[in-house]
Amino acid sequence: ALARDNTQLLVSRLWELPAERAGGAGGPLVAQLPEPTFRLPREKPPPKPRPPTRWEQFARLKGIRRKKKTSLVWDEQAKEWRRRWGYRRAGGDPSRAWLAEVPAGADPEEDQFARLRREKRERVARNELNRLRNLARAHRAGRAVPAAPLHPTGHQDRDELRRVARVARVSTASLGRFQPRLPKESAEPPSRNGGKKRRFEPLLGNLAAERSRQLELLRDMGSKKPVLDITRAVNKQLRQEEAEAAANKGKKQSKRGKRGRQQQRPGRSGKKSGARRQPQQRKAAGGGTGG
Repeated sequence: ALARDNTQLLVSRLWELPAERAGGAGGPLVAQLPEPTFRLPREKPPPKPRPPTRWEQFARLKGIRRKKKTSLVWDEQAKEWRRRWGYRRAGGDPSRAWLAEVPAGADPEEDQFARLRREKRERVARNELNRLRNLARAHRAGRAVPAAPLHPTGHQDRDELRRVARVARVSTASLGRFQPRLPKESAEPPSRNGGKKRRFEPLLGNLAAERSRQLELLRDMGSKKPVLDITRAVNKQLRQEEAEAAANKGKKQSKRGKRGRQQQRPGRSGKKSGARRQPQQRKAAGGGTGG
């Protein structure tokens, strides 16, 4: 009876929902189900929505939407899409323009193109100085400094180019094994001091080895005796022996120093021995007179 009443209630609720014909007038009647809701018990009431800031209210009023600035813009002079910043940016380099504007208050006889080139060289030199300062600051702080690249200006000799090419080749994950080489470049032997790759246990396969490792771990955790780390114990013993040897060496050097200082004082020892011998000589002289 209870199941029948619940079924009748469910069917009656379905007929109360808005319905429409699927596939035309002769199609089946389909009911539109409401959005699902979840009623979960809570200890405290749900948090209230955060009130909008003044900028959010102003943006909603004016219809302003957040939009990320694109990195490419249309260059009217070159008639193509170019970067907004950096090398070959839109608008080109001002020092390479065919027309240079004379600023207000400048000398009309001054070459503006030379001034733009000079300012660019100064900016490049300033950036290079800042880069070197950053490297020096990182070196003083103990952080890793990247390898020295090619010098930004000047002529590079053959050895420097070969060194930089070798560093760039072995900087890959395969240590340069699969990198293409130049036609007359000699093949170098693989480096023995290559990076060590991490080794992970297989996820599937050797179940017996995994079972033995787990049992050994549980056995060590359940045992009352402390686990003996052989490598750590051997290293500790070696450090103790080295410390004892250094202490014994220091004691021997201190003893040798005392002996040397005693040998450097012969006068005091001679006076003391002579003072001790005088009473014996007096006794001997007194015994001779009595006889």
